[in-house]
Amino acid sequence: MNQIKLEPGKLLDKKGRLSQSGYATELIKTYDRHDIKAGKLRIKEWDYYLVYNKDFGIALTIADNGYMGLISASFLDFITGEVQTISPMKLMTLGKLGMPSSSETGDLHYKDDKLEIHFTHENGARRIKLNIPKFYKQSSFYIDVTLTPTMDESMVIATPFRKKSRKFYYNQKIIGMRANGSVNYKNQHYVFDPVESFGILDWGRGVWTYDNTWYWSAANGILDGKVFGFNLGYGFGDTTSATENILFYDGAHKLEHVTFNIPQKEDGSPDYLSPWQFTSSDGRFEATFNPILDRSAYTSFGILLSDQHQVFGYFNGSAVLDSGEILKFENLLGFAEKVRNKW
Repeated sequence: MNQIKLEPGKLLDKKGRLSQSGYATELIKTYDRHDIKAGKLRIKEWDYYLVYNKDFGIALTIADNGYMGLISASFLDFITGEVQTISPMKLMTLGKLGMPSSSETGDLHYKDDKLEIHFTHENGARRIKLNIPKFYKQSSFYIDVTLTPTMDESMVIATPFRKKSRKFYYNQKIIGMRANGSVNYKNQHYVFDPVESFGILDWGRGVWTYDNTWYWSAANGILDGKVFGFNLGYGFGDTTSATENILFYDGAHKLEHVTFNIPQKEDGSPDYLSPWQFTSSDGRFEATFNPILDRSAYTSFGILLSDQHQVFGYFNGSAVLDSGEILKFENLLGFAEKVRNKW
């Protein structure tokens, strides 16, 4: 597979189409919401942070999906299996949340009478803050965490949709940020120690088609004293030019297609909490994924539907770097998800 590397320039041409499709390891194309030639209802913009260690994690989202905005906050307990989430929606935001045009600059702030959330850039790091006075059974949820990058490379991809010239997805995934900070949940204090705590950013901007299913997986940790991680995904759009599959270990190492093999129950439905198998078309990523927790959510309202399964667990397998070096990893904590949206 000959994957195309993106070149510097504007993301969209004068007709609102991708100027180029492909991948990069930095945010090389310039995104400008004003260049989009599509209705505001179809524009999807979000920032999603996941921060975790072996014991617990948090997930925070600020999203402006045109007809509705979404502010989501989750606490994940990997010891007990507890998951608590709130996801208040705001109707017809239509860009009013002020999502930045780059992940590298621009801050996000949201506040109402129930919660306050901030995503900011400070001294080369990212700071995420959340305050919800009444989150779970009237107890509060408070987060103050700083994420410090450990590498210059990230996963960046510009993906078109077949036969939909003005629809696209521009995405960056930043893996392996060291996490330092604290969380208060149900009147208990939790600490992210940067020695063993990591953060992931999913930054997305685009114009989507109505019905999509995607698969996404990421993990990060320490392997032989160095930060190791990966991003894997597929399922929507035209990935002829490039995949979003990439390893991070002393730099970025591009992969071809990776398949998520989700086990099935006797009735043919997915068995998300049984072991999954991951396999790659180029033989450079092979792994077993052993789930411990399914962060699931299902919403159906009129023509809108969201069926999400973000499954956390441990990866065991091997990966091949560009040099041919084989890495073996064991009990690497991460997640794999399958999401279907009609939106």
